Amino acid sequence: MTREIDIAGLANLLQEAAAIEIMPRFRNLSSGDVRMKTEAIDLVTEADEAAERLIKARIGDVVPGALFIGEESVAADPALLDKLAGADVAVIVDPIDGTFNYAAGMPLFGVMASVVAGGETIAGIIYDPMGNDWVIAEKGAGAWLCRADGSQDQLSVTPAPATLADLVGCASTGFYAPDARRTIMGNMASVRIATSYRCAAHEYRAFSAGHFHFLMYQKLMPWDHLAGCLIAEEAGAYVRRFDGSRYQPQHLDGGLLVASDEASWHLLREKVFTI
Repeated sequence: MTREIDIAGLANLLQEAAAIEIMPRFRNLSSGDVRMKTEAIDLVTEADEAAERLIKARIGDVVPGALFIGEESVAADPALLDKLAGADVAVIVDPIDGTFNYAAGMPLFGVMASVVAGGETIAGIIYDPMGNDWVIAEKGAGAWLCRADGSQDQLSVTPAPATLADLVGCASTGFYAPDARRTIMGNMASVRIATSYRCAAHEYRAFSAGHFHFLMYQKLMPWDHLAGCLIAEEAGAYVRRFDGSRYQPQHLDGGLLVASDEASWHLLREKVFTI
């Protein structure tokens, strides 16, 4: 299914939300502006909620008729997420990805949006408020770093080394049960570096620009991964759930492994990310 999307308008909307609601609050949050959601490492701030309200209020101008699904909207009404599968077109937004970093005053957070039409992701944007630039992909059109001055560079994943010991990547292990986490973290000693930015936005950006060979996530929420997976695929990556199936907007589990190519995906799946 093809659909015309005002990708520049959507990119500008994310930038506007960051300029008005996110950046003025960065390193200026009071204790009452930060709240715990499910646990101490799962936070929401006044900036998350205010930015999402602004984007939601304006989204009809850039994607008319779209169902809006935001992380904080779903936190308030979990049934909203069930509407994604049947939507003709939907915009999925993470107003601040990396809220833990943002609340701690660390400049590693981003604003993410994806557009889903006919059950597939057709556009994805990751905006970096600190760098004031975007990584953008539309299905079939490649992945691009777009700067505020109008310049653009096409992104491409870096070829993966043939040996496991030379691979570098990011892996999120926090949602595994303790025994499984011990196994996975032990297996990760086989690669050169396995780290975590605690911010999927910047992990996907770095991977798609050729700075990592792999990414791994166990928990799947659409606002965390739809934009990044499309961008990664358009940059040449091999993206699959742990069972080898393609990642789709309705998937909330099954894990996710993103690699520079199919061979390295299978190597990592067999030797590292298996229990």
